[in-house]
Amino acid sequence: MSSYDVVIIGGGPGGYNAAIRAGQLGLKVACIEGRETLGGTCLNVGCMPSKALLHASELYEAAVTGELASLGIEMQPTLNLVQMMKQKNESVSALTKGIEFLFRKHKVEWIKGWGRLNGPGRVSVSHADGSSSELQAKDIVIATGSEPTPLPGVSLDNRRILDSTGALALAEVPKHLVVIGAGVIGLELGSVWRRLGSEVTVVEYLDRICPGLDTETAKTLQRTLSKQGMAFKLGSNVTGASATAQGVELSLEPAAGGVVEQLQADYVLVAIGRRPYTEGLGLENVGITPDRRGMLDNQQHRSAVPGIWVIGDVTAGPMLAHKAEDEAIACIERIAGHAAEVNYGAIPSVIYTKPEVATVGLTEEQLKAEGRAYKVGKFPFSANSRAKINHEAEGFVKVLADERSDQILGVHIIGPSAGELIGEYCVALEFSASAEDIALICHPHPTRSEALRQAAMNVHGWAMQA
Repeated sequence: MSSYDVVIIGGGPGGYNAAIRAGQLGLKVACIEGRETLGGTCLNVGCMPSKALLHASELYEAAVTGELASLGIEMQPTLNLVQMMKQKNESVSALTKGIEFLFRKHKVEWIKGWGRLNGPGRVSVSHADGSSSELQAKDIVIATGSEPTPLPGVSLDNRRILDSTGALALAEVPKHLVVIGAGVIGLELGSVWRRLGSEVTVVEYLDRICPGLDTETAKTLQRTLSKQGMAFKLGSNVTGASATAQGVELSLEPAAGGVVEQLQADYVLVAIGRRPYTEGLGLENVGITPDRRGMLDNQQHRSAVPGIWVIGDVTAGPMLAHKAEDEAIACIERIAGHAAEVNYGAIPSVIYTKPEVATVGLTEEQLKAEGRAYKVGKFPFSANSRAKINHEAEGFVKVLADERSDQILGVHIIGPSAGELIGEYCVALEFSASAEDIALICHPHPTRSEALRQAAMNVHGWAMQA
């Protein structure tokens, strides 16, 4: 039986970052991952391949719609979907190989197989060749991530009815793609295929898109996506799906009840969320019981069982790669006897549509529910010189600050490079900055970042550029 200081089950963003940090701290560490490549869902079939297609599809749309021609760049573009998928796969492969290099650099042992708890301090591993082995460790970290949530009445076959993995690998552009679920995954992948020529209809059970997002920002995003050609059926419940070799027929009814209608598509993407991947982990062998959603409870990443830790999508909080990475660092630091903390109030979230949406901190709805007095500062990208000259002037920056102390409580951005811009306000929240702090900091001109400063100025009514 091989013995380690730390064994990590799962090689995704939580698992591989935990393994690397453990190696850096001098711990003897093994990471168990059954995929052929490291990186988990994020690198292999999630965040990274979707961004590759988002980027490529944006460039294609700019060419075919005349956007480039308006800038004096004339061409006659044609879509080579095979090459687009090839470059996506090559990019993903380079990233996963990079993690293998980091494992070697920090003396992390990759155990290829599927891990299962086999009692306190023990993990059994099933290997691809049918063999098994057993590992022993003082501390075990569960970082097994999540999987797509199935929809009752709709059977995935990844031929006509797809999950997110299937939607990243289509061999043709759908004539009509129906996306079930108006969350981050559905809107991003729907955007990819709309740009490449699909008619896209998004079906959502709720009466709004992106639940949890600041309401004003969500409404602005929906208006923008609608103008781009994406259709929305909100307040609609999908009750069944019938797939043939040629397409899919969906049965829909109003969420509040009513007449059933039929919707035809040649492909359907089911994107109603993700659920923790905790089945088959042998939790019962150590006395851990997940909740009804499969989530594992934790106190500062410790489970109820000494020596077993949980991080990432298998436990509470947003299912985000960077949240898992933060938890990985804090978890390993604690295992090594150091002080560590995760500030859950400063974890950003990004939707990589065009325009992008990025948010950190509290929404107006949350502040109202708390009864907290606050001020709002907004600034439109239509008044930002760099955004205007780049023809990307849609959207705004919104800063929410405490009415009395001026402390920044939440920031919501919809506009160009929002995912990059939000980082400044993550730092602001981490250091409990005031709106005035940002308003008095010099920002480079001409950049989109000036909109961040102008919105902070506007909390006190002195935005100078609009």
